[in-house]
This record gives sequence, C-alpha cells and structure tokens, in this order.
Amino acid sequence: MTGWRSSGAPRCHPLPGARHHIPYPFELNRRIRLLWAPWIRAISTGCALLLAACASQGPPRPPRIEKPERVTDLAVAQIGRALVLSFTPPALATDGERLSKPLEIQIFRSVTPPGQKTADALGAGEPWLTLPRSDLARFTEGEKIEYPDELPEDEFSRSLGSTFAFAVRGLTRGFRRRPIPGEVSKTVEAMLLDVSGPVQGLAVQPTEHALELRWRPPSRTMTGGAPTDLAGYRVYKSQTQKPDSFRLLGETANAAYQDPDFRFKNTYFYKARAVFKRDGQAAESEDCEAVKITPLDTFPPAPPTGLTGLYTAGQVELIWSANTEPDLAGYNVYRRDDGGPPRRINRALASTPIRHDSSVELGHAHPYRVTAVALERHESLP
Repeated sequence: MTGWRSSGAPRCHPLPGARHHIPYPFELNRRIRLLWAPWIRAISTGCALLLAACASQGPPRPPRIEKPERVTDLAVAQIGRALVLSFTPPALATDGERLSKPLEIQIFRSVTPPGQKTADALGAGEPWLTLPRSDLARFTEGEKIEYPDELPEDEFSRSLGSTFAFAVRGLTRGFRRRPIPGEVSKTVEAMLLDVSGPVQGLAVQPTEHALELRWRPPSRTMTGGAPTDLAGYRVYKSQTQKPDSFRLLGETANAAYQDPDFRFKNTYFYKARAVFKRDGQAAESEDCEAVKITPLDTFPPAPPTGLTGLYTAGQVELIWSANTEPDLAGYNVYRRDDGGPPRRINRALASTPIRHDSSVELGHAHPYRVTAVALERHESLP
C-alpha cells in the first residue's frame, strides 16, 4: 500500500499473485449509480408528467345524485273492475342528464268512502306499491306505463261509489342502495262506478260507403243490477290487432256505429266498450273480443242517368251523365233490334259517356240502354 493521494482518497494496488481487483466503497457506489441511472431518469420523468397532469385538472367533482324528474302526465281511468294508471316514466334526472341507474316507481293510493272528503293519496307517506325495474317492462305500452289496479270481485262490490286517489314518483338508489326519490306527481282521482261486462255480439258489415258496426246493449252490471248509468259506447279501431295499437274512433249513444274511413281489401280490427257516467265521472266496460274484417267491393255502380240519342250524318250519337264512383272502369252500351234481346255493341268498355253507333238502318227503331261497370267488373242496372 502506498501513501495517500492528493485528493485524500486511499488507493489500493493488487498484491503479487492476486487474481481480482477489490474496489473501494466509492468505486462500488459509482458502478451502482451508472447501472441504475436510466431507471431513475425514467421514474423521475413519469412522476413529473403525472404531477403535471394532476396540476392541469380542475377541482374534484362530487358524485352525481340521480334524482328522477317529476311525473307530469299521470291519469287514471276505470275499465271494468280495474283502475288503470297511465303516465310517462321519467328518463332524465333533475340535473337534466339521462338516468343511468335503474328506475323504480312508487305508487301512493287512498280510498275514501262515499260522502266523505277525499283523503290525500300520500297518506302516511309510505307508498302503497313499488314497481321495480324488472316489472316496468310488463306494464309498458308504447312510451307510457299502464298499470292496472285490479280489484277483486268482493272489494269491487264493497267499494262502489268510493273515491280512489293516486300519485306516483320515480326513485333511484345511490351508495349502499340509499333511496333517491323524485318529486311526487299531482294527485288524480276516480269514483268507482258499477259498469257492465264486455259488450256482446259485435259484428261488422261492409256497405258501399261505410263499415257498419252493431252490438247488443248490456242488460246487467257487474254486480247484477240494471245499467242505470249507461251513457253510450266507445268504438276502437286498429289495423294490426296489437293491444297497444287500438285507437279511439268515436262515441255513439246507440249500439251501432258507421265508419266511412276505410278502403276495400284492407284489413281492420274493431272493439267496442260501454260507457258509464255519473257526477262528471266516466268509466268503461272491459274490451269485447276484437272483430276482424277485410271488406271486398261487391257493390255495382249506380245506373247511368240522362241518356239521350240523336240520329245525324248516318249514325246515332248517344250521350249520358257521367258516373262519379271512384272505382268506375267504364260503360257498356246495349241495343235492341226488331224486338229482340239487348245486344252489347261495344267491344271494349267506353271510357267516356259518349257513343257513336253507325251500324243502324233507316226506318228501324233502335232502343238503347247503358250500364256502368266497376273495376271489380260489377255491372250496374241499366
């Protein structure tokens, strides 16, 4: 071993016969630094980028609370023994964004006997029924939910004249399924009326200008009494027979209805309900069985009118008033010679109400007649 270097660091030389150089601690540290330097630089760069990214973000946002919007179109209608609630379920939260959490519907209900002040539907604040998301699809018709509060026969009889009040609200669930209820809808009311069962004997008969519906008036209500509150009937129409496709066509005071809005060869479905009214309340019977009809045009046109004839320039000129049927195909012209049977003198249908007949003989009487022919080849009377 020699003396100390000017830097003060000892230096070591191998002894004679030694095979390896044994570094001092400062040389070992230098090798470690050289080995780990690329990794240290990469980690430092990543940390710097992460800090820069964190510095560019805004303040942390609190978790979103998905409170459903208020239901605004709640309605109730009595159909048979059921009080049917209909409404559009909320699709947005009160922050204006779409709901992403499963929606539930809470229904509130109160029943007030006849002659008493109607009780608040909210009652003690507890919902009468909660529909989970899994049940909502069962009661969805188009864009609306239609939930039937179906009353058993004994409860229906006991509750006649009572007022049923309903309100609904949407609900989602947050952290640990904590309920987040929306605002309660308006309250709707319905007085329970003693309606009849479905109308019977509905039949549809085609005529030339309308489809005629007829049925039998009900003779008893669902409790066996006389239908004293019967006010008329409502007719529903569809072209697909799907339950949610029937639309109200009109009302009538009698057990008959005419529908002029139809086309031959198109298929239609019809239903009718009896309507009962009392004290401003209206209720309907249940649906009758739908009747299907595909009307065919079997009706001939009206006979042409105003036929006149004039012999001039060696021929007979015939003219008559034009028919106005939309399915008119043309006309046939008949002539009778020497008391024989009428014979058609046109090969093809005449498209206009004019005909020239040059195959006549002087001194002979020629009676003529004209018929109208429809597209379906039904021919009118002459």
